[in-house]
Amino acid sequence: MGNGGRRRRRRRGRRVWQRAWTRIGVELGGLLTAALVLVIATLGRGAETLGGAGLWSSLLPFAALVLVVGVAAALALRGWLRVRPWLARRAPWLPAAAAVALGAAALLAARRPGFQDALASLRTVVGGRAETERLALAHQVYAAYRRADLGALTRMLERARVYEPTVLEAAAIFGVDPEMLMGVGAAESAFNPRDSPDGGRGLFQITAPPAAAVAEARQRLGVAALDPVNQRHNAFVGAATLRLYLDEMHGDPFLGLLAYNIGPRNGGLRAIMEQYGARDFVTIQPYLKDLPRDYPIRVLEAALAYRLWRSEGRLPRYEEGDNARRIQRVGIPGLGVEAEPTLSAP
Repeated sequence: MGNGGRRRRRRRGRRVWQRAWTRIGVELGGLLTAALVLVIATLGRGAETLGGAGLWSSLLPFAALVLVVGVAAALALRGWLRVRPWLARRAPWLPAAAAVALGAAALLAARRPGFQDALASLRTVVGGRAETERLALAHQVYAAYRRADLGALTRMLERARVYEPTVLEAAAIFGVDPEMLMGVGAAESAFNPRDSPDGGRGLFQITAPPAAAVAEARQRLGVAALDPVNQRHNAFVGAATLRLYLDEMHGDPFLGLLAYNIGPRNGGLRAIMEQYGARDFVTIQPYLKDLPRDYPIRVLEAALAYRLWRSEGRLPRYEEGDNARRIQRVGIPGLGVEAEPTLSAP
């Protein structure tokens, strides 16, 4: 009986400690969530207000703001540690509940447009030149959408319905963005599969895909030979090729799409970049000569249209009302800052 009682006490003690550590973990999660949202909002607003290259007008004030935020965070933590014992005396779970309430309030505030603007400003500061280039290219995509014939785009997306399940299947199997892959199909064939004068065939206008992509598609399909007229085969080769080039370009969507369009001949895009010392989409463009440098823009414009069409059932005009800012918040597939794609049929 004595040993049984000790075991029960030990089990009860373990349960008490487990509950205590669970409460502490929940409390820390809530506090960290609230702190992160507040820091991002403050520094983002500061970056927006103090933007510039001047030492005295921008850089030093922003550095001072960072210091102030750090001091404020330390004071807030000290205040919480003083209040916490008072809460815990009333109920062991009350500090965790209060922290969760703070975190939930912060997450609600993070859904507001003002926070998204602050986050975009902070990304520009932290991302430096790479983020500035990404934003400039993103606005090229938005401008292409603004100039597009939305009626023709809508008709094309209606044609895409019959091919959509196959394209989404291929995207999932090869781990590529499904909306981007739909954009590739739109740019290649406008979802009107046919043979083209340059030898392209089918939905993705397959001409000379890399051997590794062909082998991977055959393995995934479980076939000995591929039929480019078979739209499932065609989509698998297109997805495998895009995956290969995105990996080759370290996930850069603009370079990956450009490499997809150029293909493997004469070493492909990698050889051009090495020849001229180009490092990204911006620096490679002057050396593309007669190659279609706007191909990534056209693909991402179509991917953006597909996202809007699926979420709203229509294509809103970019220049009307507050559509420009709203569409920018929806974001461009493949560029990292965007809404999660919804893959159910509209």
